[in-house]
Amino acid sequence: MSQDTRLEEQLAHLTKTVDDLSDVVARQDTEIALLTRRVEMLMSREAEREANANSGSIPLADQKPPHW
Repeated sequence: MSQDTRLEEQLAHLTKTVDDLSDVVARQDTEIALLTRRVEMLMSREAEREANANSGSIPLADQKPPHW
């Protein structure tokens, strides 16, 4: 096998690897964006819930359990 053939095979393998990794990164970016939106939504809902349930009192997360 000639040096040129080996280099072409290595280049093809590296190109395939880069393409595969690029696909993985693109999927992860999409998933991270979705999860970020979900966390923001949950934080907003929780803040709204605490504001409605405890207007003027200690936030629910900071209250001691009833048995204390």
